Amino acid sequence: MKTIIEFLDREVKNLRRYKIPIYMLLIFVSVSIGLWIWSDNIFYLFNFMYIGLVVSFGIFLMIKKYRYSRQFVQFGVGFYMLVYLGLICRENMQLEGFWYYLFMGVFQAAVIHYAVAKIFGPLLFGRGWCGYACWTAAVLDLLPYRMPENPRIKGLSIMRYVLFFLSLLFVITLFLLKIRDIETVMFWSFVVGNIIYYVVGVVLAFALKDNRAFCKYICPVTVFLKPASYFSLLRIKTDSEKCVSCKRCKKVCPMNVDILDTRRSRENGTECILCMECVKSCPKGALHL
Repeated sequence: MKTIIEFLDREVKNLRRYKIPIYMLLIFVSVSIGLWIWSDNIFYLFNFMYIGLVVSFGIFLMIKKYRYSRQFVQFGVGFYMLVYLGLICRENMQLEGFWYYLFMGVFQAAVIHYAVAKIFGPLLFGRGWCGYACWTAAVLDLLPYRMPENPRIKGLSIMRYVLFFLSLLFVITLFLLKIRDIETVMFWSFVVGNIIYYVVGVVLAFALKDNRAFCKYICPVTVFLKPASYFSLLRIKTDSEKCVSCKRCKKVCPMNVDILDTRRSRENGTECILCMECVKSCPKGALHL
């Protein structure tokens, strides 16, 4: 009897430990079934089921402390969207694609993607997209400056808003000029836009010695991500009794977030990408989701 009780107790603890990947999988399964029924398109069932499985398994690997667990998710989700949805299916998954499908009144492709991952989803998981699914960041994270060597440049982040409105203006102009074969234009804008993003991202990373410089200053998608991320339910929490204020967590944060400041209004407070570098670096185990 004692052995059975110990076994059950151990299993309960394991379930608590793995509750985040289980919850994440359930959320994506619910979304996939809901969109399948709503749209009568089985593609959404497989699409979000696949993403949910990859994300959940990646979080499971992270809990098990596998070194490249986050990269597994980044490439599994990010390059599925870039290569399969973007290049093979020829759907523009960038910001201009969102505007295009929105103006067409078509609730699919980039519109659903943005709604789930970048507009409403961040209310739950903040900027988790940036840490686990962005195909641009997946490559930038492989560069040598994982820990920023310089402080943030104040004022430079205005560029994200400039690009945000330029993408909107670009799509409005296409409609006003009644461009023929606009689908082809949108596809090539996706291809060229991604090439430009990668080039600018790599150049900035080496120039500023910061892999995530593109995310901090240039990426227009963050204009959508930031408001909902402020209210995110999934956040890194601090056990003040264990914390010894060594500041190691702040040093390793790729987004320059002071995770020990628990206020939602903290500096860079909406920019935590849940990469867990702070959790892994804490010598006292004072940080957790």
